[in-house]
Amino acid sequence: MTEQQPYRVVSRHPGFELRRYPAHVVAEMQIQASFTRAPIEAFRPLAAYIGGANRVRHPTGTNAPVMQEATGTVKIAMTAPVVQEEGEQPGAYLVQFVMPASATAATLPEPVDPRVRIREIPAQLAAAMRFSGRWTETAFGERATMLGRSVTASGLQPTGAIRYARFDPPWKPWFLRRNEVVLPVVE
Repeated sequence: MTEQQPYRVVSRHPGFELRRYPAHVVAEMQIQASFTRAPIEAFRPLAAYIGGANRVRHPTGTNAPVMQEATGTVKIAMTAPVVQEEGEQPGAYLVQFVMPASATAATLPEPVDPRVRIREIPAQLAAAMRFSGRWTETAFGERATMLGRSVTASGLQPTGAIRYARFDPPWKPWFLRRNEVVLPVVE
């Protein structure tokens, strides 16, 4: 069974849950593509990374500075969800694989593909709306709008980009898929 990103439900509001996410690590890629194409284009390099297209980091000395040598590869367990958020430029998206909860940026192997980046995400408070259905820009966009309105109606203030989370593989029937829109909010 695929490991799910941990969180704790802080409270329930009309239209969303308020969750506390612990600090975690992601493998990510910035993709210049449409909403629909971005996860498709990022999937292969990110899947290759967790499948072994990486270099294991082994310390080679105990005195400062610590040197590292790249040897071997390691497979990393797949986790859910696969996350997508708008990038810094128009038409760009950041696609992320959430790494296992036990992983840290220091313990994960280095990606072979220079487009894949390992990044730590700090702990955060976020509003989340869960839904099932197709992975379309319209479906996610409608939920994102509803979530944004519900969050502000509850007196909370958004503090970051909305994230689109996909929990299931593409071969799962669309009506059984678990999807979420997640919006970080001010503490």
